[in-house]
Amino acid sequence: MSQLWSPAVRALTPYVPGEQPRERLVKLNTNENPYPPSPAVAQVLRDIDTEQLRRYPDPDSRALRETLAETHGVAPEQVFVGNGSDEVLAFAFQAFFCQPRPLLMPAISYSFYPVYCKLYDIAYRTVALDDRWEIALDAFDGDNGGVVFANPNAPTGHGHPRAEIARLLSRIQDSVVLVDEAYVDFGGESAVPLVADHPNLLVTGTLSKSRSLAGLRLGYAIGSRELIEGLERVKNSFNSYPVDMLASAVAIAALNDREHFKRCCQQVMDTREETRRSLVELGFEVLPSQTNFLFTRHPQFAGETLFAGLRERGILVRHFNRDGLSDFLRISIGTDEEMRELITALEAMI
Repeated sequence: MSQLWSPAVRALTPYVPGEQPRERLVKLNTNENPYPPSPAVAQVLRDIDTEQLRRYPDPDSRALRETLAETHGVAPEQVFVGNGSDEVLAFAFQAFFCQPRPLLMPAISYSFYPVYCKLYDIAYRTVALDDRWEIALDAFDGDNGGVVFANPNAPTGHGHPRAEIARLLSRIQDSVVLVDEAYVDFGGESAVPLVADHPNLLVTGTLSKSRSLAGLRLGYAIGSRELIEGLERVKNSFNSYPVDMLASAVAIAALNDREHFKRCCQQVMDTREETRRSLVELGFEVLPSQTNFLFTRHPQFAGETLFAGLRERGILVRHFNRDGLSDFLRISIGTDEEMRELITALEAMI
């Protein structure tokens, strides 16, 4: 640890993303979409006017915001875009949660949330999941400087219906409630329609999962104009050009191809359910999922043992080596062929 680092940097424990292997593996560890993006994306890249790359992009990303607004049924002024939803979340933590009161979050959720708290010196309090491995929304109560949770949750996969989030918002009105909807397109119910009646609600999303654009790095937030302006103030104090013109053009093409989007999401959900049935037949406990992954464990095998055995057979899944989760595997949904390889490997091991 370098003495040249500031004390704050020395105190950080950075987020560790899923492995991106160099060798050929069946890659089921980072929740990437197994299908390519819309063919319209390839057409945009073929037609790009490279002469334009000498110019800075639109700092307001107006065209992209308009497309996202049309997609979600809101006004462009209610949309914020950034370099991946991680950047959008980081801006939101800085804009809204640097408060004297603690931020509330689930004890098991996206592990970047406590990293942001450490980075920005945000006090926070975690709320345990209930006995069904679901976020206990009723426990988000009392004095707080904000609430953040993923819906559907990661890595557990459960999603709350919009009506339950509305009840949470009826109780919490003087701080920001951030609902992270990275996985909502795989069977969840979006909270975006609640934004009209709840100015303290911020909904974040990404094009990485359901739009097959993880390599593009593009995320967004939807909320009241008051909240979007707060995000813009942080963004323009950090990087006034976070979304490049290529990313914007590609994202617009992907958003406009709604039929491709629906087909891919439905295929992932169909494969997810077939995989779930196969895992149950092998004796696994599989938590209900509204995402593009399954969270599962076997009563007779440690998670680390299964993870290592699959790796030896050329299949990479995610294992969380932490208290309460060490017996579980998070398995991203791949193609039908990839999931058959997974089940065949598990049959051989079990």
